[in-house]
Amino acid sequence: MTANDNYGDDHDHGHGHGHGTHDHDGHYVGNFDEAAKTWDDDPSKVERARKVAQLIVEALNPGPDTEVFEYGSGTGLVSEALAPFVGTITLSDPSEGMRSAIANKITRGTLPSTSRIWTTDLDSEPAPPETFDLVVAVQVLHHVGDLNKVLNSFATLTKAGAHLAICDLEAEDGSFHGEGFGGHHGFHRSELAEHLRSAGFARVSFEHAYDIERDGRSYPLFLAIATR
Repeated sequence: MTANDNYGDDHDHGHGHGHGTHDHDGHYVGNFDEAAKTWDDDPSKVERARKVAQLIVEALNPGPDTEVFEYGSGTGLVSEALAPFVGTITLSDPSEGMRSAIANKITRGTLPSTSRIWTTDLDSEPAPPETFDLVVAVQVLHHVGDLNKVLNSFATLTKAGAHLAICDLEAEDGSFHGEGFGGHHGFHRSELAEHLRSAGFARVSFEHAYDIERDGRSYPLFLAIATR
């Protein structure tokens, strides 16, 4: 497997995380509402958000007309980094504390005043009747219960010819989260690509995003760009 893999046809078209699960670094967090208060205090979280936003911008070259939906957004760090390069942003997170942090950023001007906040949980709810030019999910997918349901919802939310950007863990042995984690132990690129094709995405490309160092081990994460 190379650092840059492509799956699908050759042509191009025109932190759903629960309250009692793990945080995006893999450390157990019993309540994301509480974690939201200090979420942005970790420089590594901020830097990784900037990194994945940079990769998305380099891959897709969005513009001021690009309407973005970030699912499982946490405090909105990725959207914050994307904001100078895109148009309107809609952020969704099931945690009230995370949504409160987003609202504070909108008030302060850290996020654009036009930003919207949703409570959508695609694991248990249908996708809202809107579509976007770019759907983003960063370190969220390994937390979802029904993978195909969520990917189908992503497809519903993505305009024809538009893109889905997923940053998540490469397949690992379960040590990243440890015992008791009920989600996915990362993803094999080829298997995720097949799930995305089944959901209605025509072409999927992968590249290395960054690594997370934990307990003396390095866990790589990929950025997948899927075209609707």
